[in-house]
Amino acid sequence: MKKKTVMAMPAGCFCGVAAVCILGIILGSFHDYDINVALANKTDLGAFFATYGSFFSYCLYPAAGACLYVGLKAKGDRFHLLAWVLLLLGCFMAVYYSNSYNGKTVRALFGYTAGESGTFLSVLSWLFWAVLYAWVPFVVIRLLDHADPDKLIAVGAAILIAGIAADNVNLWLKQVASRPRYKYLITLEDPASEYRNWWQMIPNLAGSNDNFKSWPSGNMTIASMMFSLPMLTDVMKIRSSKKNLFAFVIACLFVAVYGYNRIHMTNHFLSDVCFGTLITYILYAVVSTAFLKAAEE
Repeated sequence: MKKKTVMAMPAGCFCGVAAVCILGIILGSFHDYDINVALANKTDLGAFFATYGSFFSYCLYPAAGACLYVGLKAKGDRFHLLAWVLLLLGCFMAVYYSNSYNGKTVRALFGYTAGESGTFLSVLSWLFWAVLYAWVPFVVIRLLDHADPDKLIAVGAAILIAGIAADNVNLWLKQVASRPRYKYLITLEDPASEYRNWWQMIPNLAGSNDNFKSWPSGNMTIASMMFSLPMLTDVMKIRSSKKNLFAFVIACLFVAVYGYNRIHMTNHFLSDVCFGTLITYILYAVVSTAFLKAAEE
């Protein structure tokens, strides 16, 4: 009997990650503020990781595009245009999200000032991200096993769709909660008096004000994409359960460091981090299971 797997890993791994997230939510529900007081401390290294750490997660978008490209090309000439469109879409999403969330920092490196600098510098910042991701599809296409196009399509579609869905669910929940960030609270005379737990929601208070978009963590939505990495290693030419396990361990370590960084940099509370991880992980698990089951049948 075939063992139950979730994103190319034993179901126990999924349960373990979910359990850790739930424990973090429970702990944070009682001690969120105290944990931030103890750990929060902005540093240059933390700021660098906050800006560029998401690069590794966003590489999964062009990798997903590569899976779709190879899978659809194998289906025949009539799918070639669709294959190219989805490959380019995967690359575009990586550039788009990177520029949307971290573009301000990169534009500053190029000396861009909104309203003063010319269009060229803004375009240059886009090209910066495009160059960073350009190598990914070329490498992934060479590593993929072309023997099972249906599975490649399922994996690529799951990574792409679940990633976009998780980002939008996260944005909606931020408006529902409108929870103040710790970095905003510490600018007030009495931070503790304005602190709110995650369940003390005031829907639509946030609007466009980033100071009230603490719950759940959007960056953890990005970081948690890495849990789909074992699915990618599972469709490579040279694959094994050990390689999938190694990819899973890498994902866990990356998410843990990213989560600490969000608290350390005063952007989020522990419960924000754990909710962001759990929501994304569940979305990826549901979407990937549905696509892979369809591919097998």
